[in-house]
Amino acid sequence: MVGTAGTLGKRNRIALALLAACGAAGCGAPAPETEAGLDVVELDIAGIHRGLQAGDFTCAELVAAYLARIEAYDREGPALHAIVTVNPRAMDRAAEADERLADSGLSPDRPLECVPMIVKDNYDTADLPTSAGSASLADSIPPDDAFQVQRIREAGAIVLAKSHMAEFAFSAYQSLGSVIPGHVRNPYDPYRVPAGSSGGTGAAVAASFGAVGLGTDTGNSIRGPSSHNALFGIRSTMGLTSRDGIVPLNLFRDIGGPMARTVEDGVRVFDVLAGPDPADDATEGFEREDDYLQYLDAGPLTDFRIGVVRQLSDTETADADIGALFAAALADLQALGATIVDPVRIEGLEAEGSLWCNPFRAQLEAYLASLGPAAPVTTLEELVEGGDFHPSIRPRLETALEVEGEPDDVCDEANRRAGELRAEVGGLFEAEDLDALAFPTWSNPPRLLGDLTTPDGNNSPQLSPPTGFPAVTVPMGFTPSGLPGGLQLLGNALGEGALFRISFAYEQATGHREPPPTTPPLPR
Repeated sequence: MVGTAGTLGKRNRIALALLAACGAAGCGAPAPETEAGLDVVELDIAGIHRGLQAGDFTCAELVAAYLARIEAYDREGPALHAIVTVNPRAMDRAAEADERLADSGLSPDRPLECVPMIVKDNYDTADLPTSAGSASLADSIPPDDAFQVQRIREAGAIVLAKSHMAEFAFSAYQSLGSVIPGHVRNPYDPYRVPAGSSGGTGAAVAASFGAVGLGTDTGNSIRGPSSHNALFGIRSTMGLTSRDGIVPLNLFRDIGGPMARTVEDGVRVFDVLAGPDPADDATEGFEREDDYLQYLDAGPLTDFRIGVVRQLSDTETADADIGALFAAALADLQALGATIVDPVRIEGLEAEGSLWCNPFRAQLEAYLASLGPAAPVTTLEELVEGGDFHPSIRPRLETALEVEGEPDDVCDEANRRAGELRAEVGGLFEAEDLDALAFPTWSNPPRLLGDLTTPDGNNSPQLSPPTGFPAVTVPMGFTPSGLPGGLQLLGNALGEGALFRISFAYEQATGHREPPPTTPPLPR
């Protein structure tokens, strides 16, 4: 294994200490009445399918085991508050899968057969409410599924539950909404945040509430919670995956995609999601590769060149422990054969003028109109007047109310600057013959709940959203305090294959992923 000797032993000691502390505080023990006959902790998609084929368990038994973990740990024990809605028909879907499996076995046309998935609550689901974390939409049931939800269901996945999130995806730093009370908690330390806005999906997948999950990412919100929860997360090239049926924050930057405990599981789900959608003009003209699973190759990285963005990793407020993890990650990549170009410089990171804009009002109102006559509100003004939202987001909503005009006009200047950054970064890839750029996903570990003042270290908004280029985060280990850190790899346009290849080789060599200590296997 490439990596630091003794890390696993240290991590286990930290885990035991944290579990003991949680036990004393009542945050680490399962609900006493909850039992499970099947251990699903860290079970991956391939393992699910092997177990089903071997007759080790049925789909119904598998789903029941995940539901037991949600019951034991989401409101009880560490009280992660990751789940908003459990699908009341999940067991029915499992029974249907068992009937298909009995008739014809696993089919290559259904690569996610009986894979229980956690879906962020800003994805439209025709059979479950879609609230975007807001009490103002708590009872909103859309007329149809989001495109990505449709794709996973067609592939055989079971939508097990919808996950809690930062209200309207406003916050990258914490996941706090108004549909249910309280913060989503980080299962590696329930007194800390899982990041936002997809913190519910991140915490739930990390704690094995489901096999894999869907999040969304406007500036950070797949990669940040994946980093804070020791997961692999994918933000694709803009236009390679559909945004249809995702409650918008800023459609010029919004992306939906997988969050998984392994690179392989993330790529398996991405292989189902990627492709054109007539309902999303951004996907027109983008061609996906035939098979993204071909990049799951753990061989040497001798043909790959990775640039190091020190402008993001070496800041005045960067945490030393995260810096040490990043240094070790670069050494591991080099040991795997990659050429490390250190440093590379991006002038656009220091350019004046904002790369961001605020089209939220117009885009949200267009989404509300798509709900038809059943929409609980029809305008942002009506939503604000109703007051059904967490008080912390009122300033954001009132600021959005002041923005008038069409999104293209509102965002014209920001998108022009983003185009300049895209051209510079694309030129850097060509000039240095790079396959990826590397930096810590966050330069600081997860904050304590409610802390919005200490350095956050969020690097995710800087390059991928404004350029539209793909980026992934992969676990790069734990700090001495037992907190996860993530390595972010940014690719050139449509460079997902290279990112998957590098991430998989790195993951297989280092083995940094470990389950959180606060949500152990349930007693049999």
